[in-house]
Amino acid sequence: MLISGITIASHIGMEAFLRLLFALVAAAFVALSAVPARAAEEPDLIFKRSTVFKWLTPNDKLATYGLDDPGVEGVACHFTVPQRGGVKGWIGVAEEVSDISLACRQIGPIKFKAKFEQGEDVFRQRRSLFFKKMQIVRGCDTKRNVLVYMVYSDRLIEGSPKNSTSTVPVMPWGGETAVQKCADWVEK
Repeated sequence: MLISGITIASHIGMEAFLRLLFALVAAAFVALSAVPARAAEEPDLIFKRSTVFKWLTPNDKLATYGLDDPGVEGVACHFTVPQRGGVKGWIGVAEEVSDISLACRQIGPIKFKAKFEQGEDVFRQRRSLFFKKMQIVRGCDTKRNVLVYMVYSDRLIEGSPKNSTSTVPVMPWGGETAVQKCADWVEK
């Protein structure tokens, strides 16, 4: 038998009903913000710079982070994201804008750890309280033997066309002459 929210509230009290409702919303939030196991760990903060001064609350900032590709040894990416200040940014409910820049480079001999799909997640980060997230994904330009990284943000309903792309040619490193082909590691 279905019981309406009002009937439940009258039986258990409005305060208990609101606690139950809050608990359900919190559980849904945790379930929706789960990060896939293959994505990278938390990135390393390199530095932040203020862009908009706020009198009594945190300033708006640009933050630059670095992370190693979890599936390809020898590649690191750096990205810069805006972080809103003010009261909403301070308490963590501001929706961040989608202006994100990306640069990826070879930092050592490139070694693929496992086969990967074109457009596979390298990193994900929540950009709003519920539905917006930033993603860095990886692909392989098989013709040119180049790893291609793209950063973009999306929402549950609608994403943003703003994006940034960076490429990493798979090249010899140091005294090595053998070079792996990214095409050999792409799942078909």
